[in-house]
Parts: sequence; structure tokens; C-alpha cells
Amino acid sequence: MNHEFSLEGKKGLVAGIANSHSIAAGCAAAFRKAGADLALTYLNDKALEFVSPVAGALNADMVLPCDVREPGQIERVFEEIGKTWGRLDFLLHSIAYAPREDLHSQVMDCSPEGFALAMDVSCHSFLRMSKLAAPLMTSGGSLMTVSFYGADKVVDRYNLMGPVKAALESSVKYMAADLSGQNIRTYAISAGVVKTRAASGIDRFDEMLDTARARTPAKHLVSIEEIGRVAAFLASDAAAPLTGSVVYADNGYHIMA
Repeated sequence: MNHEFSLEGKKGLVAGIANSHSIAAGCAAAFRKAGADLALTYLNDKALEFVSPVAGALNADMVLPCDVREPGQIERVFEEIGKTWGRLDFLLHSIAYAPREDLHSQVMDCSPEGFALAMDVSCHSFLRMSKLAAPLMTSGGSLMTVSFYGADKVVDRYNLMGPVKAALESSVKYMAADLSGQNIRTYAISAGVVKTRAASGIDRFDEMLDTARARTPAKHLVSIEEIGRVAAFLASDAAAPLTGSVVYADNGYHIMA
């Protein structure tokens, strides 16, 4: 693969695969198809049985535990990458969490503890990973995270995750400015509604799927494979002029009034 969208020879970390239906899994498959070598993370031993088949299919170089709530785990991931590869070319962060009781309540009713936890896991963990990734990106690189249209406009039942994703998207913009001198780009992929394990925690999620499908111009939900192809482009050097952007991969969901 000699064209400019090739990831041949590049090394990337994909954080947040829960199973083969995860957005992160779709992105990892696209990275691998474009020629990248991959390191993957999994949440805990229970999750490993679902992540292992994905890692095997992708011939991942590393499969590492990473619960961002556990002190030291993020650091150990990057220590291993530094020891094994000595560098990193791109990072995809696809991690989000909010306690169910806080996610299912009005924004003003969420608890201080729930708000802080959702912000730490879903937003600040991207900043922490980026801080550790940047020194390994000696020839520049790409930092990507996964967002949703609920960051920009009110989406029924998205609740607490709306403000959290808005903070994540704003962080992407500020990091793009901070890291510009190091040739490190940042992006938020605003993915369409996808039936994933994480999204199923949203109240009446099946109704949300139906509403999203009806809202897209072609009445067709986006797939993890389609989102993955967008991520692979953003991991490539060709996407450099888009740094700091929120890139929509939602089959036009966001353009409809």
C-alpha cells in the first residue's frame, strides 16, 4: 500500500474495545486493513474473553489491561508500548462511562460524584492518555477520540453524557493548539448511533436507534466499519489539515433539522 492513506509501518493504540461490535473494534479493523500494527486495551479479566477474539483476528502485537479508574494502569500501557515499540503513531480513545442512575436522570439531578466520574472516565482519560502518547510520537502523530452529536445539540435521553462529550470535543480543540508545534493532530469522531454494549445503557435505547435511523437522509444507520474507515483516514498524514476538528461519521444525522 503506497498511497497516502496507507498506515503501513505505523503503530497505533486502540483503547476501549468491549467486543467485536464496539466502534473501537471497527476502527481497529480498518487500521489493520490499512497496514498498521496495533496494541489493544481491555477493561478487566471479564472483558478479556470478548476482546481476545478481536485481538487474534487483528494479529495485535499487544493486548493490555486498562481500567482508567485504576491508578497506574494507563501509565503501564504506555510503558509497555515504549518498551516494545519505542514509538507511537496514533491513538484511538473510545472510552465512556456514567453511573446508570445519573445517566437516567435530568442533568441538574445528577450527583456530584456521578458527574465527576463520568467526566474523568469519558473525558479526562483522553487527556491523560494523550499526555503519555505525545512523547512517543517523535515523528508526529494522530490523537482521536469518539464523540456524539449530543455534545452539540440536545438529544433526548442522552442527558449527562451531553455535557461530558461537549467537554471532550472542546479538549480536542485546545489540544490541537497545544500540540501543533510537535506535528501531533487531534480529532473527535462524532459517530452516529450504533448498537454497542456501552450505548445500551442509555434509557430506551432501541427507541433512540429508530429515531436516529428515521433522521438520517438515507434512513440508514452508520456501521462500525464505516466509522472505522473515517478513523483510518484521520490516522493518516493526509488528514493533517483537519486537526482540531469534530469529524461527523453519522450518515448525515447531524445535518437534518
